[in-house]
Amino acid sequence: MNAIEVSHISKSYGKVKALQDVSFTVPQGEVFGLIGPDGAGKTSLYRILCTLLLPDEGQASVDGFDVLKDMRAIRRRVGYMPGRFSLYQDLTVEENLQFFATLFGTTVDAGYDSIRAIYSQIEPFRNRKAGALSGGMKQKLALSCALVHQPSVLFLDEPTTGVDPVSRKELWDMLEILRERQITIVASTPYLDEVRRCERVAFLDQGCLRGIGTPDDILTQFADVFNPPPLKRSEAVKSEGMKSEAESPYVIEVSHLVKAFGTFHAVDDISFKVRKGEIFGFLGANGAGKTTAMHMLTGLNQPTSGTGRVVGYDISTEHEQIKRHIGYMSQKFSLYEDLTVAENIRLFAGIYGMKDREISVKTDELLRRLKFEEHKDDLVSSLPLGWKQKLAFSVSIFHEPGIVFLDEPTGGVDPATRRQFWELIYDAAHRGITVFVTTHYMDEAEYCDRISIMVDGKIKAIGTPDELKQTYGQEDMDHVFTLLAREAKRSSD
Repeated sequence: MNAIEVSHISKSYGKVKALQDVSFTVPQGEVFGLIGPDGAGKTSLYRILCTLLLPDEGQASVDGFDVLKDMRAIRRRVGYMPGRFSLYQDLTVEENLQFFATLFGTTVDAGYDSIRAIYSQIEPFRNRKAGALSGGMKQKLALSCALVHQPSVLFLDEPTTGVDPVSRKELWDMLEILRERQITIVASTPYLDEVRRCERVAFLDQGCLRGIGTPDDILTQFADVFNPPPLKRSEAVKSEGMKSEAESPYVIEVSHLVKAFGTFHAVDDISFKVRKGEIFGFLGANGAGKTTAMHMLTGLNQPTSGTGRVVGYDISTEHEQIKRHIGYMSQKFSLYEDLTVAENIRLFAGIYGMKDREISVKTDELLRRLKFEEHKDDLVSSLPLGWKQKLAFSVSIFHEPGIVFLDEPTGGVDPATRRQFWELIYDAAHRGITVFVTTHYMDEAEYCDRISIMVDGKIKAIGTPDELKQTYGQEDMDHVFTLLAREAKRSSD
């Protein structure tokens, strides 16, 4: 029996064709992957199947119920976890769960057995507000809320974007338990290790279904999208952007840095140095202290104790000077969605004190380099995710800062687009700009010159990717990270 049937579904938003004649079926109890680049139509399809959006053409059914005629019946039978966590940040863990149970006309007690394996891991924090949870804990709560009414079909729209590798593995282990209970699962993800945990996958691109089959079949057939050749940074290029250790100055110097919130040490006595032109990976599980450390380095927060200098300025006393001499790209893009591409560039260039003539010349150069000439007057809100990321990065280094801080810059982006983004990073490093980057993609960790891994507020390991793999006897950085992250004792930030 098919749990999901999609027949010739099309959906347009004005001139944009989000879905074009899409058809497929999903048998009951299958773990089915829906994959493709940003803007492929995945979220539109989810919303149609969850009866939140009407198709322009075609038919679809969930558990035998028509998405147009049987909305109420479908909504009782499906769980939906959208890309951005569907949680109320100001409600506690327990209040969120109670709200979703009430929404579906049930109670937490009635549905507890269906969520016990997941919810029991966060239940000790039931009185904590959702906004204060780490990414992994939010993920578990959102999944519990989607399952509390015991649905037969579960839709997950990139549920692990922005979540560390260990927490991602834990979630997919939980999905395996749900599959054994014959719950049908449809999940989208940009992570190839998660794609391979599906039984079958459908590849959507520009609203069209380009292929459907086993993960190996699809990843092989469309290797140009999902498995582009790895980037290689030649030693010649490295040497131009980064002088020898004896000559290259330090742009970051940190000594015994601590940030405490009451008795809790988010950052607990860390020390390290980063040289000019280096690509430095700053890794750690959710709650390890990375973001808190980055806030101190970028002048957004001051340390409790210890010392640090960034581009020659003291992080305790000269944080305003630091802000003027660095670039920063946050996890949530630092662009104004209701301004055009050109307006965003001019705005940020002006903030950094650049002259009008210089702004004009460099804007034309940037638009040519990004191949955005025809889109300079487009609103940023209309751009695909990958384009926004490339623009946000380019804007963050438009004023040629000594260092740029990138906080998970490629979250939720397909491998081919991520590769293009890293080409921009390599180009920046080639020009002598130091890149300080956090990421949950361990293949990106391999692209860094050096890496530090934080665990429970401390730097547990630091070195080149090859040095760390050799030290810990692991085949790749994913295994190194997992080995160290599992040593964590605290479960939340």
